[in-house]
Amino acid sequence: MDRKWLPLNALRAFEAAGQHLSFTAAANSLTVAQSAVSRHVIVLENFLGVALFERRPQQLVLTEAGRHILPVVSKSFDRIDQALGEVIKEKGRPKRVLKVALPTSFAHRLAIPILRDFRAENAGISLEIVSKPTTGPEVDGDVDIAIVYSEPRVTDAIHDLLWMVRSTLLCSPQLLEGADASDPARFIAANDLLHLKIDGRPRHFFWEMFVRSIGRPDIAVDRGLVFDTQQLEAQYAMSGDGLALLDPLLFHEEIKAGRLVRPFDLWLDEGYGYYLTTHPEDLSNEAVALFRSWLIARFSAGPTGRPAEDGGAPEPPKLRAAK
Repeated sequence: MDRKWLPLNALRAFEAAGQHLSFTAAANSLTVAQSAVSRHVIVLENFLGVALFERRPQQLVLTEAGRHILPVVSKSFDRIDQALGEVIKEKGRPKRVLKVALPTSFAHRLAIPILRDFRAENAGISLEIVSKPTTGPEVDGDVDIAIVYSEPRVTDAIHDLLWMVRSTLLCSPQLLEGADASDPARFIAANDLLHLKIDGRPRHFFWEMFVRSIGRPDIAVDRGLVFDTQQLEAQYAMSGDGLALLDPLLFHEEIKAGRLVRPFDLWLDEGYGYYLTTHPEDLSNEAVALFRSWLIARFSAGPTGRPAEDGGAPEPPKLRAAK
């Protein structure tokens, strides 16, 4: 499409109406007449040849076409606004700003050395970090790039696998004192279990997978505490109570220091992994493309982003179930 024909005023009116789902509220936000907003939206619909709203009594509802283009239009205006603001603030020498979302546990365990190294190599890019629990493949509209903890899924976004999670049973060394750790099934049945909350899954999802993998689906696992991050789950386990199923690559420092121990050589392939997630349209952003390629190269050295001889955690052994 020739950009000189882009109806920018109509797009602004559509964005406001799409956010407020009201021509009147959109007009108030733009400080124009309600009729002007309505007219601009009609112009855009005629330009596209499709309806963007269903006009219902006292209500606007986005059509499928409207839902498709609204986040793209909003993000484009956000980027223009951000770039103009940076030029004004930096007096013509703006830094590129990249908003990155990280899962909480990933941010606590791995982000510091990774982000420090990236900044050292790319001083012209300013990073804004958002840390929150993520257990799905979606990227929020106000984020440029995200690392998400998710199953493999097909969505409109681009998902680059950094590593697949392999969990093992971890607990505090105090829990092993005086305990019968000769049999995994007996040890699991005798202790509280710590669970990771996963959207759309029962709270004991991973423990059910684990006991099935050791051939003991009869063990009751619906008990214990539920946490929304692996970080909290590990901290509780280190307090001396409860068994956790965790990725040891995230907690190799605690394992090395003896604050967490692995009582059995048992591994679970969760089916979940850490994915670098971007929207296809954002790859035209030089900062997004640079961060994406840099991070993929960094993690090609191993799941921690560092070779083992440089302090990264070694790969776990291949998965196996107990006989």
